[in-house]
Amino acid sequence: MEFNQVEKESKAKQEVVKMAMTSKVVEVDMFDIGWNSALELAAVKIEGDFVKAFGKDTLSSIAIYLREMKK
Repeated sequence: MEFNQVEKESKAKQEVVKMAMTSKVVEVDMFDIGWNSALELAAVKIEGDFVKAFGKDTLSSIAIYLREMKK
């Protein structure tokens, strides 16, 4: 096999690896965005919807705990 051919194949394989790694990073970033959004939604709902069942300090503490779980 000619050196130029080996080099071309190597570059092509490197591009495939880069694309695969990039898609994984995007998947993780999208997961983190969804995770953070879900935690924020839960914190807001807890602070607003459970006012009659728990004290404001308790609800604030739970909301803070949830927000600290964000990535």
